[in-house]
Amino acid sequence: MGTLKTIWKNRKQIIEGITNTIIRDETIEVIAALRHSVCDGCSSKGGNCVAPGTGPCCGECGCSLTFKTRSLASECPLGKWKSFSTVEEEDELNNLKN
Repeated sequence: MGTLKTIWKNRKQIIEGITNTIIRDETIEVIAALRHSVCDGCSSKGGNCVAPGTGPCCGECGCSLTFKTRSLASECPLGKWKSFSTVEEEDELNNLKN
């Protein structure tokens, strides 16, 4: 189960997931749906959320699956799906947009 320290460490990935939940992109939605289908079959789904009210969550890390599956820099803590980019690459892309 994740802790607030883990949340702070992964804050950029969490913010990316929240942003991608609000500002929808078709490609990211396809990726999120594929990732979510993997999570739906996982015995760790439904664990306690580090941030209450953001469920369903991953029982391994406590992250909201809604946000985690939409963060291209995130990966499954059990290795069931990988990241598409690093946090640094996401930062570079965001700087290009501004």
